[in-house]
Amino acid sequence: MPTSQQDGGGERLFHGGAGDGDGDGAAAAAAARQVWVPGPVIVGAGPSGLATAACLKARGVPSLVLDKDATVAASWRERTYERLRLHLPRGFCELPLAPPFPPGTPPYPTRDQFVAYLDAYARAFAVEPRLGSRVRAASYDAAIGFWRVAAVDEAGGAGETEFLSRWLVVATGENAVAAWPAEGVGAYRGAVMHTSSYKRGDEFAGKKVLVVGCGNSGMEVSLDLCNNGAATSMVVRDKIHVLPREILGISTFGLSVFLLKWFPIKWVDALLLIFSRLILGNIEKYGLRRPKIGPLQIKCSTGKTPVLDIGALKKIKNGEIKVVPAIHCFTEDGVEFVNGCRGDFDAVIFATGYKSNVPSWLKEEEFFSESDGFPRKAFPHSWRGKNGLYATGFTKRGLQGTSYDAAMIAADIARRWTKSLAGPTAAADADHHETYIAN
Repeated sequence: MPTSQQDGGGERLFHGGAGDGDGDGAAAAAAARQVWVPGPVIVGAGPSGLATAACLKARGVPSLVLDKDATVAASWRERTYERLRLHLPRGFCELPLAPPFPPGTPPYPTRDQFVAYLDAYARAFAVEPRLGSRVRAASYDAAIGFWRVAAVDEAGGAGETEFLSRWLVVATGENAVAAWPAEGVGAYRGAVMHTSSYKRGDEFAGKKVLVVGCGNSGMEVSLDLCNNGAATSMVVRDKIHVLPREILGISTFGLSVFLLKWFPIKWVDALLLIFSRLILGNIEKYGLRRPKIGPLQIKCSTGKTPVLDIGALKKIKNGEIKVVPAIHCFTEDGVEFVNGCRGDFDAVIFATGYKSNVPSWLKEEEFFSESDGFPRKAFPHSWRGKNGLYATGFTKRGLQGTSYDAAMIAADIARRWTKSLAGPTAAADADHHETYIAN
């Protein structure tokens, strides 16, 4: 007889055949076990997963959160640079049902302050993810009406567990893995890294560093390198919008949100660009060409965020950060640019963003796109698929989009949860805290 075991989220264990002894028999049992989860399985313990679990708990629905890393919010904690601050004011970065940031938090919280906020959020709602559980595959079994989620225990050596649930919430988000250029670096012999591995600029003091990418990460890493004595060049390949972080003492984002309540997006874009020209000057003469479409229109149509300047532009203007064109090819000691010029560099840092990892593990083709790992439907209809499949954190609208998704998903699952418990079979099953079925 298997001994009673209660896991997080109220799961119920199914196994059999190998007994409870030590040695190979016990290992085989662990590797073959199945666990039924009464509530949803949430894949990802970042802000999206935590917010969804919290909203579900507030409605009386248990959940099981799985994450491959050893901590919650590992991307924020381990794969961001030390100088990082939130680009938006703290009021726009709060998760649902949570109190405001602690008193004394600056308008733009640091990375460590935001991580502490997420830790406190998880504690407040008693969200205890099963950490070190890497989801290898997830697929819907139409024969039984459940999602099968196979997760590998990365830390404890417990083998693979298959979780069965009526609902699956994909919360791995837009930035699950680093995006690298497909062409690689060829014969280049210097140091190469992605901004996900970059921590601080003093490691590159006195070195010539090429930053590939000019989004918010590329600009901030270039600024950090420059401030720490590195000779910094930044590749600007595409047209970009650079806006001041604040306009007349008001956050640019907050001002945009307010204006959009009253004016068409084209008018708001035009006003933002007028203010940007007055505050930042003509940035095109420094190699930063603006798109013809306004920054908010681009954000809505593509999800591409405008750069909010925090000091890099001043370094570009005075020549401390050198703007260079796109790369034609890498050489042993550096790169050749598309304009025929060459440059030698001690290190290359790719600020080329991140991408979804959903296609690598979710065996489903209708709701999620295989090409980019995003829901095929655009916001605000991107949170729900078929057969109990949900997505949170794929809105391209930051933490506000995450909060919207979490609230919608929790309300929908709670309605179905309540309906299922109302049936006689479900009600009877709910009275039994643990059930064991031999395979």
